[in-house]
Amino acid sequence: MLNFSELRRVAELLDGRFTGHRLERCVQPGRDRIVLTLYGRHPQDEKGRKRFLLLCADSASGRLSQVAGLPKAPQNPPAFVSWIRAHLSSARLTGARLWGEDRVLALAFESGDGRFELVLSLLGKRSNLYILDERGQVVLAQRPPSETRPEMVAGAAFALPGSGLPNPGKDRFAQADDADLLLAIEDHYAKDEGERDATGLAREIRQVLKRESKNAERRLTKIEAELAEADGANDLQRHGELLKGSLSEIRPGASEIKLHDYETQEEVSIALDPTLSPKQNLEATFKRYQKLLRRLTKAGGQVAEARAWQEKLGELRARLESVGSEPGQNPALEELAAEPEIARMLGRRRAARSPARMEPAAEARLPARFRGLPRKLHPRRYVSGEELEIWVGRSDEGNDYLTTRLARGKDLFFHLDGAPGSHVVLRTEGQDEVPPESILDACELAVHFSKQKNAGHADVHVVPIKQVSKPRGAKKGLVYVTGGRSIRLRREESRLKRLLGSRLDP
Repeated sequence: MLNFSELRRVAELLDGRFTGHRLERCVQPGRDRIVLTLYGRHPQDEKGRKRFLLLCADSASGRLSQVAGLPKAPQNPPAFVSWIRAHLSSARLTGARLWGEDRVLALAFESGDGRFELVLSLLGKRSNLYILDERGQVVLAQRPPSETRPEMVAGAAFALPGSGLPNPGKDRFAQADDADLLLAIEDHYAKDEGERDATGLAREIRQVLKRESKNAERRLTKIEAELAEADGANDLQRHGELLKGSLSEIRPGASEIKLHDYETQEEVSIALDPTLSPKQNLEATFKRYQKLLRRLTKAGGQVAEARAWQEKLGELRARLESVGSEPGQNPALEELAAEPEIARMLGRRRAARSPARMEPAAEARLPARFRGLPRKLHPRRYVSGEELEIWVGRSDEGNDYLTTRLARGKDLFFHLDGAPGSHVVLRTEGQDEVPPESILDACELAVHFSKQKNAGHADVHVVPIKQVSKPRGAKKGLVYVTGGRSIRLRREESRLKRLLGSRLDP
């Protein structure tokens, strides 16, 4: 983790060299870090260029550094980065500062939604990332406050923990000039994280294999116990046959009957339900027999599978021990982690251990331009695969407001050709070249929220929002478009399912 002296130097560098840069994109590749794409020109640059800043709140490697490029975005962006994308799109960095005399770095941004600060708080296990409004109040935290500082909930005034002045520490990057400082920081910590990740990955694989082996052993024991009940099934079948030929001998209300089995020449005692008639007792016996028979048939088909899985787990554990878990690059370990069986177990474990995200107050989650509007005018909000928001009108009145008031700049308008449906707007964040997959995502939603929602193919009209107009006196929901193009969309169920699962508004 960066010490106070190093963080102070980073703050001075950002304030002097990055002020005025525009925030283009934000990705959250992990629960404790985000990467910002800033575009601008340093005094030494001939022209503007993109730079990628990593803000990491890890308890061991917390830092602000520069990385080579933007990492792949998760399919469903977390709440923290979704808020940044909604409120700080195209925001300008207006400065950087240390918050008081502690390891807390604040980046100030100004956007159409107001002034905000993105705060990187490096406090060991209490490290976190926060968004503050212009009053210094917490809007959102990346990690749940209960894990870091419980008092820093949404709406609380941000303050330092009051644990005393930190030891400034020695600048470990004193040999790096300002131009290379952020790169040098990343080079140092990326190596440490790689080694830590290798040992941590081996430990995690060992734990999931141990747990899965115990589960497999319990499952096999259960299946084998069910198979051991085969004798019980045979007895039930024989009891049913004996009862069938002796119904007239059963007295009403009897709880037991003793019959002679001519096949074995033994006397057999058969339990009865005194509340049932002789015929009903016979039917109940055969019913229990059929139920047990089905269980045995199922268990017989599962036992081979359970034993094979137990052997497979043994092989995987042996492979883990053979590849070792020494720090550093270990391609064999990474290859083992990519095995379908282990990848599935790791994914299940990580999903179960992921803490619930901190959800801000409903009003704070909304873009500023939505606040104060009637609920019926709020569009539905979805996120494309490239993390661009897609807004969908809820009604004719909502369609009008979305298209004529909420959509701006280089946003794109989508509507079905020749069929009624909701207006759909793809928020391009000022980009001239919009990712094709985001366009297809918006087309998919335009078809879903139309009278042709069950069609396998549909024609969707796409046009820049500036080429959409509302004639005076026209009925609600009616707009005119000029130009644009028509896209022949082939429906994809998986695409629609992903989009509907990405909805931001409640």
